Parts: sequence; structure tokens; C-alpha cells
Amino acid sequence: MANIKKKLGDLLIESRVINFAQLQEALRVQQQTGDRLGRVLVNLGYVSEQDIANVLEVQLGITQIKLGNILLLPDTIKLVPDNLIRQHRIVPIKKEGNKLTVAMVDPLNVVILDDLQIATGCIIEPVLATEREIESAVQKLFGFQDLINQAVREFEVMPSANVPTFDLDEIPDDLTEEAPTVRIVNSLFQQAIRERASDIHFEPHAEEFRVRYRIDGVLKDMMILPRQSIASILSRIKIMGEMDIAEKRIPLDGRIQIKMDRKNIDLRVSTIPTIFGEKAVIRILDKNAVVVKLDQLGFSPDILEKYRQQVKRSYGMILITGPTGSGKTTTLYSTLNEILSPEKNIITIEDPVEYVIDQINQIRVNQKSGLTFATGLRAILRQDPDIIMVGEIRDSETASIAVRAATTGHMVYSTLHTNDAAGALPRLVDMDVEPFLVASSVVAIVAQRLIRVICPICKKPYELPNDTPERRFLGIRDGVPVTLYRGTGCQQCGSTGYRGRMAIQEMLVMTQQQRKLVLARAPANELRQSAIEQGMVTITQDGIQKALIGITTIDEIMRVASTEEL
Repeated sequence: MANIKKKLGDLLIESRVINFAQLQEALRVQQQTGDRLGRVLVNLGYVSEQDIANVLEVQLGITQIKLGNILLLPDTIKLVPDNLIRQHRIVPIKKEGNKLTVAMVDPLNVVILDDLQIATGCIIEPVLATEREIESAVQKLFGFQDLINQAVREFEVMPSANVPTFDLDEIPDDLTEEAPTVRIVNSLFQQAIRERASDIHFEPHAEEFRVRYRIDGVLKDMMILPRQSIASILSRIKIMGEMDIAEKRIPLDGRIQIKMDRKNIDLRVSTIPTIFGEKAVIRILDKNAVVVKLDQLGFSPDILEKYRQQVKRSYGMILITGPTGSGKTTTLYSTLNEILSPEKNIITIEDPVEYVIDQINQIRVNQKSGLTFATGLRAILRQDPDIIMVGEIRDSETASIAVRAATTGHMVYSTLHTNDAAGALPRLVDMDVEPFLVASSVVAIVAQRLIRVICPICKKPYELPNDTPERRFLGIRDGVPVTLYRGTGCQQCGSTGYRGRMAIQEMLVMTQQQRKLVLARAPANELRQSAIEQGMVTITQDGIQKALIGITTIDEIMRVASTEEL
């Protein structure tokens, strides 16, 4: 690394990026401000951060990197004390043998290099990154936690957990607000959205206040807050959700609307009393989320082809089933988006409206005003609809109206909470819908679950050992080689090995045999067995295929679909 002892100003002049007069002016300003020379030159407009990096790379032979494209590994970050990373604004990149590669804005600073060598015991190999990239990485590593820690320290010196006064009009964008409660709540909301969480759990315990995020369907501990922060944080959330802060003995529901990164986010709040205080769960709904196409939902090619054939019908009922949070509504929205046409009158009734789609008439259930699924559905039938989407069939009245609509020339889409596709048919009969109406109205049922997808950054193949639960689950005898995949864990996936989710499905298409069984009030297991004999691929089989080709892990399929029959 030649010429490492040369000064930055001299290098910039030699490269004709600045002239002598500009250097003198920058040095004069530097004496007044104490800033680094590079920052002063950028602030004066003489050079850009990229200009400086380019000169240092050429003149000193120091590699320049794009820090945003580098995967920062926790084990490497831990090699350097946090205070040195914050103080010197450097980012450890990788360690090979006794050499530690560190991204720096100023690789000429021998003081920083010496400090790092003493602290780590490694030979320091500096690489170049712009100040903007360094700041972004340091903020990503420590910004959120620093903010929370500072607010927690303020809580610890507060004499009581009195509810502070808040700006109730909106969540402030400025996270330096004086009240620690505001900073904590705002930061938790922002961090949850950035980490793609679907829910935030605020859980009081005997000695602590725990916060967890549900990311990719699995809860993850985020932090533990002082117990004295419970009242203040819950009051802040309830005020934002226009809920009664004095009522702590009964469950409450509220709604918060926030704006972040120019996107409108809807937060649904639910509180419930526990023996240690109120617990709150917040569901995060991105109102600007883009409705994905059907072929991006995880349908296997065979199931997708059959499903597309069914959704083109002019009348009948298609049901999407599965537990809460299995992506049923997303599948319905994607279906409506695919069949959208100026020639069709499409009306939905939902609770709540999760996605807004142009050219579709969407109605929101309002229990207080008497607009239920049943009353709304009756009104929709007088609006000359071609296609009706009912967010969920919850009661006998809604089921009866929906089924009759499907038998009188309308296409009806809806959801049910059943474990598998076959279970939807007897469920409708249990809701006092006559079997002959069920048999004549339902044309197809899709059951689905959401599985986590292996992180593409840290995805690795491995050979499945003999005599394991996984082999027994797959039905593959010992000695037969099986290659599977899993994520080893990295910063991009939060060390979980997974990033994102997709669906696994089974689809039951109504046949004459299925209709006869429904008329005979056959139980779900007989309907299911009949569908399998006629070629239905079960949820578990669909999941296993996705595991074998490396989309997900076999552990994930065992977790999500272990109750299904092969």
C-alpha cells in the first residue's frame, strides 16, 4: 500500500481534483470547525464523496467497495468494540486468518488503524467506502438500539410512570421528541415495518415488559423494557388508537394510521387484560402494498392451471380455506386482480379492506352501524354484481346468502377457517346450508398454509442423515441419498435462515363423486380420501416438493403441515 503516509490534500491536488487555493480555503475552515478535511471539501462543494474515494483508490491502491452490497456478519462486527465503530465510523467487513478487513472513509488515519490493531490483535486491511455508506451501516447496526437504550435510561430515572402529554394528531417523524415513551413507540413501529413484521406484541410479565415481532409467521423477541414503562407505553398506544386509556378491565380495539417512507400504514390495535397488566397486539397492514400476481403466490404449476380454469367460470362459489394468517385474503385479491375487466361489476365486502384495487367496489363492514357481512351481502345482490367477494363466511346467515347467490348466476369468492379443503363442505352444511345447495354451488376449494422461504444469501445444501424424523416424514428409506437445503443464518435474515414466505396449497375440484358424498352428508375424511383418489395433491405433498427443490426446509414443512396426511 504505497504512499499511505501522503496527505489527502496533496493527493487531491496531484490528481487535479482541487487546486491549491481550494485546499487552503478548506484548511482554513477545518481549523474553525474541527471537521475532517474530506468532509470540509465536500461541504464546500469542491469535491464529492465519490471523487475522494476514487482518488484514494487510484493513488494508494486501496480497494473501493459498495458497502450497501456487502453482507455484514454479526461474528465479524463483534470483533471490534462498539465504541470504536461509533467513534471512528468504521465497519468491519471480514476476517481471514489474522487479517481484518475494515471499511473506512479515511484510510490515511494511522490513529484509527493503530486503535483497531490494538483492540483486535489483527492486522488491519482498510478498504474505501463513502461517508454516506458508512453512516448508513453504523445507523443500521446501532441506531435503533441506541435510541431505545437512551429512552430506557430515561425511564429508569423517572420517579413514576405518569402518562406524558403527546401530540395526538400524528406520530411525529422526529425521533428526538422529549418524551421517552414517544421515542420508544415510534421506534418500535418503524423497526417492525422495516423488518417486515406482521404483528407487534407488547407483553407484561412479573418483572419485565417484553416486546416481540412476528416475522415470516414466527414470533421473535426484540427487547425487554423496564416494568415501569408498561402504563406509559400502553397509554401512548391507546391514545393513538383513540381508545379509552382509563379502561383496563376489558378487551379494547383501536386503529392507528401512520405514514412512513411516503407509505400509508394501517395499524390495528387489540388490548386484553392479563394478571400482570394489559397486553397489546398490533397488526400491521400496508395500505400501499402491491397485489401480487397469482403465479407469485407459490402455486405449483398443476394446481395453478386448474385454479385459473375455475376462476374463469361465470357462476358458482370458490372458497379459500386455512387458519388465521395463512394468506387467504391475499389469494382472493390476486384472483380478483387477474379477472378484473371493465365488463364486470366486482363488489367486495370485507373486514377490514386490506388492499385497495382500482375498478373494484369495496365495502367495509361496520358492526356499529349494522353493516355486517350478511346485511352487506343482501345489499350487494341489488347492485347488479357479476362477481362478489365476501371476506369471510362467519355465520349461517352469510353462508346461506352467499350460497344462494352462487346458484343464481353470480361468481362468489370467500374464505372459511378449516384445516383442509374437504373440511369446507361439511362446515357449510353445519352452518344450516342444505346439502343440495352446497353440492350445486361450490365449484372448487383451495386450502393453504404459509411457509418460510430459505434465505437466498445463506442458503446451503446438505445430505439428509439416516434414521431421522425427516426421513420418516418423507418416507425415504435409509441409504437412499437425499439432498435438502437450509439457511445457515446471516444478517439479511436476522440469523433465522429464512426470508419471506410463500404458500403451499391443495385444491379440491368438485366432481360428480364429490357432489354425491355431500348430498349423503359424508364426513370430511371421506371427502378428502375421494379427492386424493381422484388426483388431489395434498398440502403436505405440495410442501415436500417445494422442500426437495430448495425453496423451503423440510423442518418448515413438518412444522406447518405435520397434521396433514400424506
